[in-house]
Amino acid sequence: MATASPSSISFFSSSIFLSKPSPSPKTIQFPPRRPPLTAAAKIHAELATVPILSFDGDQVGSATLNLKSAPPETARAVVHRGITTDLTNRRRGTASTLTRAEVRGGGAKPYPQKKTGRARRGSQRTPLRPGGGVIFGPKPKDWSIKINRKEKRLAISTAIASALGNAIVVEDFEEKFEKPKTKEFIALMKRLGLDPKRKSMFLMTEVSDNVRLSSRNLGTLKMLTPRTLNLFDILDAESLVLSKGAVDFLNERYGLDGDGDEDEDEFEEEDDAEQGADAEVEGDTDSSE
Repeated sequence: MATASPSSISFFSSSIFLSKPSPSPKTIQFPPRRPPLTAAAKIHAELATVPILSFDGDQVGSATLNLKSAPPETARAVVHRGITTDLTNRRRGTASTLTRAEVRGGGAKPYPQKKTGRARRGSQRTPLRPGGGVIFGPKPKDWSIKINRKEKRLAISTAIASALGNAIVVEDFEEKFEKPKTKEFIALMKRLGLDPKRKSMFLMTEVSDNVRLSSRNLGTLKMLTPRTLNLFDILDAESLVLSKGAVDFLNERYGLDGDGDEDEDEFEEEDDAEQGADAEVEGDTDSSE
C-alpha cells in the first residue's frame, strides 16, 4: 500500500526568515530652539527703595539701591555656589592622624608566633589595638576652591537685593556714643524696630571703637564693613541695617553700572602690604633672637 509522502517544507521558506515590511519611520518633533539670552537679559537690576531712619527712630527720607541680580532661573545656583565656596575655603585642612608606621612604639613582636594559643600578632601598634595607628585617617589637605570674581560679586549682590525687604538705612550715629555702653546700643536697636534677640547685620563704612565695643557683646549682631562683607552673614541675618556710606558703596560696587575692580585691587594691595609688614616684623624678631 502506497503511503502519502510528507509535504516537503523548505527551511529557508519559513516565515521567520521572510523579510518583514519595514515600518514607516516615525518623525520626531523637537521643540523650537530658544534664542540665546543676551547679557542684558542674564543680569538685571533690582531697584529698591529703603527708608532712612534717624537716631531717634523717625523716618527722615528714603534711599534707592540699584543692585545687580541674577535671573530667577539661576539666582539660587549662583548664591549656592558662592556660599559653598566661602564655607569650604574656611577649612584650615590641618587635621592629621598617625598611621601604624608613624605612631610611636610597636617595634618588638609582643609574643611568639606559635605555641601560645592566641592569634598571631607582629606589633602592638596595629590599628586593631588601642593606641595603634589609624586606617585611612585624615591628612593635611588644601580645601580651597576658586571662584570667579564677577560670579562671587553677583552672588553677594543677588543676596543683598533679596534681603532689601527687611532693610533700613540709618543716619550716622558714631558720635552719639561717647563711651562704650551695650545698654544704649540695645535701646538704639529697639528704636529702629529691631529685636535684639533676632539676628541682624549692620553694614557701615567705618566703625568707631565705642560702637564696636558697645555691640560686641550681642551674639545676634554682626557689625561689618566693606572689607568684612561676606555672603554667609547676609543670608544668616534676618534684618539688614545700612549706613548712608554703605548705600553709596553698594551702588558703586554692586550696581548695574558700577565697576568695583579698582576697589578690589586696592583691597588686595592693602592686604599684601599688611602681610609684607607682618613678615618683616617676624624677620626682625628672628634676627634679634
